[in-house]
Amino acid sequence: MEIEPAEEVKEPPRIHRLDESVVNRIAAGEVIQRPVSAVKELVENSLDASSTSISVLVKDGGLKLIQVSDDGHGIRYEDLPILCERHTTSKLSKYEDLQSIKSMGFRGEALASMTYVGHVTVTTITRGQLHGYRVSYRDGVMENEPKACAAVKGTQIVIENLFYNMVARRKTLQNSADDYTKIVDLLSRFAIHHIDVSFSCRKHGAARADVHSVATPSRLNAIRSVYGLSVAQNLIKIEASDK
Repeated sequence: MEIEPAEEVKEPPRIHRLDESVVNRIAAGEVIQRPVSAVKELVENSLDASSTSISVLVKDGGLKLIQVSDDGHGIRYEDLPILCERHTTSKLSKYEDLQSIKSMGFRGEALASMTYVGHVTVTTITRGQLHGYRVSYRDGVMENEPKACAAVKGTQIVIENLFYNMVARRKTLQNSADDYTKIVDLLSRFAIHHIDVSFSCRKHGAARADVHSVATPSRLNAIRSVYGLSVAQNLIKIEASDK
């Protein structure tokens, strides 16, 4: 009778603590899954800053460049050192604030996540300042001290080389046309929902914007400016009530 050899008993793999930089990069990939995710977070920040005009510029579907500019209240100079740290936010200070919060963002993760997967530069000016400040961030911290610069009212955030350190993610996002379409669709939705804000979105190097809306008191006008007359004139108005 042939005796089978005893099965080798394998030792269970050891559990070890991941390096903080690895943890942050993994977490960033969950918050910012593709270029349109970054655009959404930045536009929501602009809306929370009481902006009345928001413009988006995109290159190669957002992988090479995403630039979001607004005319909001800007970022205080003294807040710039912690702007891109995880869990820093101006939108709440204690847990109970969640019961009454009205802003779109509040967790303080989006900007930090962008700095772990891209090169982020912020230019901002607040009311009353004689000049603005520009500063770059990497892995949640400032790469240099804020430098004084000319600036128009509000904030401009530029993300370059998104997912430069995540090769597999970049390979799955090579269809820049598809990602740009998602960004245009996102801005179109923002434009017809926030009719008191002007929106624009265009490709880098293009003379004409693919989304262009101006602030208006009429939602129908907003729809017309985004989707065209043929869509607007065929809509049916429906009124609903919770009563």
